Amino acid sequence: MSQTLTRQPRNSNRTLLHSNPVLSRLSRVEERATTDAATYGGIASKTTYFLLVTLAGMLGQLLVKAALASEPVWQSFTIYKRFTLSLSKTEGVILLAVLAVGFICQLAAIFGRRTIPVTGTVYSASQGYLISFLVFKVLNGYEHLGLEALLLTVAVVLAMSWLYTSGLVRGGKKFRAVLLALILGSVGVGLLGFVGSLIPATRPYVQAMMQNAGLCIALDVIGLVIAALFLISDFSLIDTCVQEGYPKQYEWAAAFGLVFTVIWIYLKILDLLMQFAGNKDN
Repeated sequence: MSQTLTRQPRNSNRTLLHSNPVLSRLSRVEERATTDAATYGGIASKTTYFLLVTLAGMLGQLLVKAALASEPVWQSFTIYKRFTLSLSKTEGVILLAVLAVGFICQLAAIFGRRTIPVTGTVYSASQGYLISFLVFKVLNGYEHLGLEALLLTVAVVLAMSWLYTSGLVRGGKKFRAVLLALILGSVGVGLLGFVGSLIPATRPYVQAMMQNAGLCIALDVIGLVIAALFLISDFSLIDTCVQEGYPKQYEWAAAFGLVFTVIWIYLKILDLLMQFAGNKDN
């Protein structure tokens, strides 16, 4: 069905760190459709598609793992004291290639919205590969942490969805100001740590802090809170996409942006669980 596009004035209140890099570009959309506009059902179906592609990426990693099981170990790494990762050379090359392709597709999706049906698919598959690698390769003997992370991710998404739909938390100016403050604070701490590691007088203190399990977990918890709060902004922009009548093609961007945040939350939770399990004494 053909669609007629009209131009609307920009809403300048929707441009300040309103959401993740993918969805934030939706805040500057000027196109409106009089027919065949974006719907919640369309966004939900495309979100499901990207999640299924992520699952396919996980299955792909398991097939690669099985095919390369007989290859000799190339490098071994210790992660969080408890987990030992042994890699063959082929596994290492494939992992680096998957991560590189995923990163490139992520950038392409951010700056080229029309590419999202393709780049979003490849990115989701790469993240599925990474998740499966962490769960079934790194967490050897602790694979149950992957399921626990999934259940906690679902709980976070449902909780934030309830907070948004109930009206208790909305993605308004005050919310964006708080989110911006948290982001800037997190970036500031990271920059201070980086600068401190470059100065000989402060380097030992920075290294000691980075080796402090409690501090690392606290920083990861803050990162998880920020990721969860981004869901509120995502929900707000999805509402905008539907209620303001964006063309149906923008469903891809809305769906991919939401999946982007959900995967981010899952990896944050999984990292936290890995730290708890990897650093405990018994």
